[in-house]
Order: sequence, then structure tokens, then C-alpha cells
Amino acid sequence: MLFGKSTHVTKEMVLAALSKIQEPELHRDLVTLNMVKEIEIAEGDVSFTITLTTPACPLRNQIESEARAAVAKLPGVRQVTVKFDAQVRADHRIGAKLNVPIKNIIAVGSGKGGVGKTTVSVNLAVALGQMGAKVGILDADIYGPNVPMMMGVSEMPPVVGEKMTPATAYGIEVMSIGFLVPEGEALVWRGPMLHSAIRQLFTDVAWSDPSAGSGQGLDYLIVDLPPGTGDAQLSLAQLVPLTGGIIVTTPQAVSLADARRGITAFQRLEVPVMGIIENMAGEVFGEGGGEHAAEALGVPFLGRVCLEPSIRQGGDAGEPAVVAQPDSEQAAVFRAVAQKVAAQVSVLNARRPAAPRSPIKLEMGAS
Repeated sequence: MLFGKSTHVTKEMVLAALSKIQEPELHRDLVTLNMVKEIEIAEGDVSFTITLTTPACPLRNQIESEARAAVAKLPGVRQVTVKFDAQVRADHRIGAKLNVPIKNIIAVGSGKGGVGKTTVSVNLAVALGQMGAKVGILDADIYGPNVPMMMGVSEMPPVVGEKMTPATAYGIEVMSIGFLVPEGEALVWRGPMLHSAIRQLFTDVAWSDPSAGSGQGLDYLIVDLPPGTGDAQLSLAQLVPLTGGIIVTTPQAVSLADARRGITAFQRLEVPVMGIIENMAGEVFGEGGGEHAAEALGVPFLGRVCLEPSIRQGGDAGEPAVVAQPDSEQAAVFRAVAQKVAAQVSVLNARRPAAPRSPIKLEMGAS
């Protein structure tokens, strides 16, 4: 006995303490969410693992602090060790429609070209990967498939078997619609031809193929859309459920009109809008248009990226900012955006029905 209280700590006591700690984004307690694993107790030393819904969890420190404090209050506890792992929740609609090892698909679009959408896409993908997620990026921009250049790859590996193998850079799997045509040839696809090409980039690519020993598939696939609201967006939405969409815009006042077009397109396609990113902010183009647009349109403002020559130089050299200058202010912004996006994915999937239907494998040439 210690101060009149039992010194024998049990797993039930630890679970009871942790059942009072809420996951800040999902607003349910850690025990109900089945996030507490591997409780071990040895002479008052308590350790346990919290399984986060994403390795990019922005509130990890808060969860750790509250969980540690709750267990430390139990009588007889001398030391608390909190460990973490992560299991990204899947958008089960994807598996119900396509036989692909992809948990979540995030589309990055814009109301017009020239806003740095691809720069945002590659830095978002690499930032998520740096935090421990398994990530791929799909370049679906038929007007300018620049993801390979910005990721420092020139071509995909040779086809093995029946599926194309994505290139890999900075731990990210890379596939581009530009890989399907000779270098320098203009892409003038529309309608059925474009739809078929986009379907092929999903169903005929060995995305993180589990049979090849590369894990359990992608946690996140970032899709770099062409600017505007054309056939590519429609084909993508018809082919596979999109977990969410992001709009990239510039700071000028006209950004409101551009952002509205992009958001309206996502909404008509029943794609949840995760928010707006303001890119190229600073002395040249001003600041605040993207934030004002988010407020006016009632969507989250994900972050502001300032116009910096180093970002452009890194893209030209095939080194995204989060790789070339990891300690820079802009790299920190991209990481913060990645955390916000990952958190939104977790919330969206928690609200969706969890029971998937049997997957349907699409064959080339199917309608």
C-alpha cells in the first residue's frame, strides 16, 4: 500500500484512464477508437502504444501529453512510456469500385493554369512520405505533365508482366500520363481516349504491389489534375471515388473567381473539398486572396506558400523544396499543409460507412 492506495496497476485501470482521452480530430476516446495497443506493466512502469490514424498526425504531441498525464495519475504508477505507430484509414469506396492497393486518393486542382499546382502536389506528396506514409503521385495533367521533371525522373521502369511499374523518387511512387506518349508529343486526348488513359494509370499500374513485397499498398495517392474543369476531372471522378480535393490559387483578388470554379467542379462531382492553398504569395502577387476566397466559399484555408526563387529552382532541378531546403520556412508550410490534409482524410473516412462491397476489377476496354 502507498498513501492508503493500492500500488497494483492493471490493464483495466490503464484502459479506463485512457478512455477519458479524446482523439482531437475524431472527437471520440482512444479506447473506443481501438487506438490503444500493447499495454505492458512491470512494477509500476507502464508502457502502451497508440495507433494513430495517420503518421502525419498534427496533434500527436497533444495526444501523448494527455495520455501520459492520465495514466500517471493512477496509484502506483512510477513511469509512463508512450509509443506510437500508425494505421492509415482507408476510403473503402475505392476498394469497392477498383481492385487497386490504394487507401485514399487526393486530387489537387486549380481554376486556371500557372498557379503552381504541380509544385504543391509534389511537395505535398514528399512531405507525407517524409512523415512515414506510403505515398504515390499520379500526373494526370494532359496539358503539361511536369511531375516527372519536378521529381527528378525521366521515365518509368520497364513493364514487368501485365502491369506498368511506377518510377520512384524520394520514396514516392511516380506515374505520369506523359509516360504514355513519346517525349515532346502534344496530348490532344479527349472523351473516351482520355478516360481510357486515366483508367489505365490506375488499373494497369503496380502501385505498391503487395505481391512484390512492398507492403500493403499506398496510404495516399496524390493526383495532379490539369487546370480548369474539363474531361480529365470528369473521367477521374467517374472512374474512382476521390477521398477529397484541394484547390491551389494565387493571392490576387481574381483568385476568388478561379477558386470558386474549381470548388464548384469538385462539389458537382461530389468530391469533398479539403480546402484552398494560396501559392506564390509575396511582394509580386500580393497576399491574402486565397485566404479571403476560402472564407467567402466556406472551406478551410490550408496554408500560404510564399513566392521564392529556390522553390522554382528546386522544381527545375528535380528536388522539391521539402527535400532541397528542409529547414526553410516554405518547407515547413508544406509539411503543415500535409498534416492538415492527412487529418482531414482521417475525419472523412471516420464518417463514412466502414463496410466495403466486393471489389470489381475493371478490364481495359470496359465502359
